[in-house]
Amino acid sequence: MAEDVTQLLARAGTDPEQRGRLFKVVYDELRRLARRQLGARGGDQTLSTGPLVHEAYMKLFPNGRGSFENRRHFFGAAARAMRQVAIDYARARLAERRGEGKRPLNIDDIDPNLMQLDSRAEELVHLDAAMTQLGEVDARALQVAELRYFGGMEVLEIAEALEVSEATVKRDTRFAREFLSAALAG
Repeated sequence: MAEDVTQLLARAGTDPEQRGRLFKVVYDELRRLARRQLGARGGDQTLSTGPLVHEAYMKLFPNGRGSFENRRHFFGAAARAMRQVAIDYARARLAERRGEGKRPLNIDDIDPNLMQLDSRAEELVHLDAAMTQLGEVDARALQVAELRYFGGMEVLEIAEALEVSEATVKRDTRFAREFLSAALAG
């Protein structure tokens, strides 16, 4: 990258101009993360990478402030923010499907693609609940799962970011996968 992200992060915490520069520098990588997020859910999304990136970026700097230790910390937080945006979006889709005081939908008005998205939205909400449970049992395994599956980071990158061994990351990944599978099955 043309500019050092860590240096920009240090200046971007309270300076809107620096946040704008940071956004330009990290935008492509954030879009790659967003594509991974959305790609895992199929091609029928009405939430696209651009809005996901923008919403997540706003979450990273609430009230115009944000503090990140380094590039890895920032991208880990970005992956978590994207997960939260996707979950919020899924919950909104489920609320729409349940009616929330709206008139009933005529069967002829139903778009089959939206029905498929709604079923995935429900799965995403269940996954979020399972990940919350995982965090209560093992906070580091949750971090590993977020960085691996939502952040698209490789084992070595996660090990460096969390300052643990690669073996620990692999062990945490196995535990997270088993825990989440059991939580989603039950």
